[in-house]
Amino acid sequence: MLSRRLVTIASLSMLAGPARTQSRESAEVWRDPNCGCCAGWVAHLREEGFAVTDRIVPSVTPIRRMLGTPSDLLSCHAARIAGWLKIEGHVPALAIRRALAENLPSVVGLAVPAMPIGTPGMEVPGHEPEFYDVIAWRADGSHFAWLRMRGAKLA
Repeated sequence: MLSRRLVTIASLSMLAGPARTQSRESAEVWRDPNCGCCAGWVAHLREEGFAVTDRIVPSVTPIRRMLGTPSDLLSCHAARIAGWLKIEGHVPALAIRRALAENLPSVVGLAVPAMPIGTPGMEVPGHEPEFYDVIAWRADGSHFAWLRMRGAKLA
């Protein structure tokens, strides 16, 4: 019989690699064909274990309308995670997983407006990642700063 300590150690070791141990949530991404940073963000999601459907479209604008993305939160690409969580821009997988786990009341989407240096897909060799906020938005378009991050990590 395993001791409680061994079970705890085994459980903690399963948390070590998110791509290997987390469930493979679906991620549907819409992006411009000419954008390299979008491809970098898609690669980040895949590395973190998301099952990504990468849709290259001539314009992301109609998708943003469909998703209800507030116009002041626009960035680079759009996505829908697990069939319901809407994403705009370079939102790190850590923030996405946290939002899915916490099931934030009335929140329908997350955004990283603009394109901060150091966010997934926006890494620039020789430059330190910027501090930025992950913004959570509600169905009525109202929004608030939810997480403070630097690069792909909590600040």
